[in-house]
Amino acid sequence: MSSSDFHPPKGRIGGSTGDSMDDQIDELRTLEIGDVPLQPTPEDGSQTQSQTQSQTRFQTQSHSRARRVSLWFYPATYLLMGINITVFAVMFFYGPLPSLIQHHDWSGLLTAPYNGLTLERFGGTSSYLIQQGQWWRLVTGTFVHVTVLHIALNMWCLWNLGLFGEPLLGKRGLVAVYLLTGATGMLFSYAWSVLTGQGVLVVGASGAVFGIAGTLIVLLSNRRLAVPWEDLRSLRRQVIFFAAANLVLGMTPQVLGMASRSQLRLLHLDFGMLPRIDNTAHLGGFVCGLLLGLPLFQHMTAGRERYRARQRVTFGFATLLLCLFAYALSKFSQGR
Repeated sequence: MSSSDFHPPKGRIGGSTGDSMDDQIDELRTLEIGDVPLQPTPEDGSQTQSQTQSQTRFQTQSHSRARRVSLWFYPATYLLMGINITVFAVMFFYGPLPSLIQHHDWSGLLTAPYNGLTLERFGGTSSYLIQQGQWWRLVTGTFVHVTVLHIALNMWCLWNLGLFGEPLLGKRGLVAVYLLTGATGMLFSYAWSVLTGQGVLVVGASGAVFGIAGTLIVLLSNRRLAVPWEDLRSLRRQVIFFAAANLVLGMTPQVLGMASRSQLRLLHLDFGMLPRIDNTAHLGGFVCGLLLGLPLFQHMTAGRERYRARQRVTFGFATLLLCLFAYALSKFSQGR
């Protein structure tokens, strides 16, 4: 059984290094796709008078909008979080948590795992069941989690990235990116299972979280957004660090797993306690997110309707490719 974890850095994305960083976050959160773009800023940072006036107008509009935008005004982000939390709440009575609470064993609450049968029952992505034709598990597995700590970390990361992704993608766009990148991560994990001949059970939202991060890295590279370039570049740099750090953390258990049990004992580690993290799902979701962002990049400032139309074409084409890849993979697995 494998789980996908995504670990947040200390504090929220963007940190809290002062008023300038808070202003950057506020500007991005109050951005509306379709705003009149700024002219690109030269590499040397110099600006014309018209560019300076444009930025001043944008900042004035941003602070005006900020008064009517709150942290709760992100329906797609909270919808996705709500589905994940609801599924975990329903699973509560089928796992170890009631017994731990009854016996006052508080130390195990965060890390006590659900067993494989329960995870499968609630939609976990089982390679064996996918081979039986249950392809819907590629999607439902992104809403199932193994432990309290697992869902807490993933929801923290989803909340952080959703606050930045929803203004750039819109409500439907964020949901589409979550579903497409999450399913792609699960499909990549299944493909690896077919190639290696090892059955896997994968659950967790982190493939989708990596996918949202990948899309954000591309979209935050657009100089024509109505946000000063220095602010965009700062946010993009932090999303890149966010994703890279968690990819490295995800590889740590595999690296430690190569050590002998005696070596692990020297480090005061128990082989059985190492988390099972599926980096194939992480990488699959991340690459899919990057690829989804590329066709959207040039149309972000072309007006709301044209941008939405490009989203529909991009997401529709990505869904078709995903289905074709899944079909080819099913034929390959049957022929083995």
